[in-house]
Amino acid sequence: MEVHGSCDPRFEAVRSAFARNFEELGDVGAAVAVRLDGEPVVDLWAGVADTATGTPWQEDTLALVFSTTKGWTAVCALLLWERGVLDIDAPVADVWPEFAAAGKQSITTRQLLSHQAGLPAFDEPMTIEECHDLDCVTARLAAQTPRWEPGTAHGYHAITYGWLVGEVIRRVSGRTVGQFFAEEVAGPLELDTCIGLPPEHVSRVAKLLPMDLNNISPSLLNDPRMQAIGAQILDSESLTFQVFTNPAVLAGVDAFNSPEMYAAEWPAANGITTARSMAKLYGELSCDRVLSPATLDAAETPQVDGPDRVLVLNTRFGLGFALPSEVVRYAPTGSGFGHDGAGGSVGFADRRARVGFAYVMNQMGIGLGTDERVRALAGALYTALGEG
Repeated sequence: MEVHGSCDPRFEAVRSAFARNFEELGDVGAAVAVRLDGEPVVDLWAGVADTATGTPWQEDTLALVFSTTKGWTAVCALLLWERGVLDIDAPVADVWPEFAAAGKQSITTRQLLSHQAGLPAFDEPMTIEECHDLDCVTARLAAQTPRWEPGTAHGYHAITYGWLVGEVIRRVSGRTVGQFFAEEVAGPLELDTCIGLPPEHVSRVAKLLPMDLNNISPSLLNDPRMQAIGAQILDSESLTFQVFTNPAVLAGVDAFNSPEMYAAEWPAANGITTARSMAKLYGELSCDRVLSPATLDAAETPQVDGPDRVLVLNTRFGLGFALPSEVVRYAPTGSGFGHDGAGGSVGFADRRARVGFAYVMNQMGIGLGTDERVRALAGALYTALGEG
């Protein structure tokens, strides 16, 4: 496998691990980037961006990163909180009056950010197309009754998180998440990252490849954690099933390969970026920039830690960011905050090591939590840092 890009000699093990991901772990097209002390030390890409055309993965190839987007949405909300524009402990209904319906008058933005609101699934059927309409989707959520008493439990709001937090951002700033992120985060940092892709960049987006369900390793099939969540996904009466099948996000990758999806704003699930840009964002966060040290301290303080009503395992969340848990693990040392995305993408910051890390790909992986390709890359990185 021919690997392109640059790599500080200290981190040649990361380059080797990246090549092995193609040779042994099924990567087709991918990129990995690392910032250390705010400076780029790894910026690599390889493989094919579109298997139908044979288009190679290039330096500026973009990738859709699913739930990795949630970390960017969190940054937007935290910026508004830091600036005093948003009170995350005030009722959401103070800025979004319609949200007070059906017993939601006391829910706070802090609870939205930490998956405690009890709104992880839509009550009524939703199509992909309806979810492209922000007014439609937020009206549906505003009318719903929570599945549990808000604040008493948490459950992963896989898709609804983005529209819930996003509508608060829109109400207090006058801008959608995509607009706010572009103007207040991506623009100042010169990031090639967006929530809602401008049409002139459609040709740069790598085509996602579906999970290969015929090539599941025995170790994964025998993993009790995978068996637990798998049983829930297959149970049409379970909350887990309702979260991931309405709209039909598990039906394949075709909807996520469409220009309509690229242009829409799903602030929990359709962000598009290069690894280089996402590593830069998390690299800045790892150095206490973009957000203040006090805000970052609060952001990576666990708000919930324990059984997840949707993922059925133990999860930990800070203010919008996932924290190391039974499901995800970033640095081998157990530190870091960020977010994984379906299929394998990830972005995280480690303030202790002053590391920003990002991995994007087009071959959807099968597994639970942090992808094995990411674990291989992060393991090589931290070994090179003397912390493996």
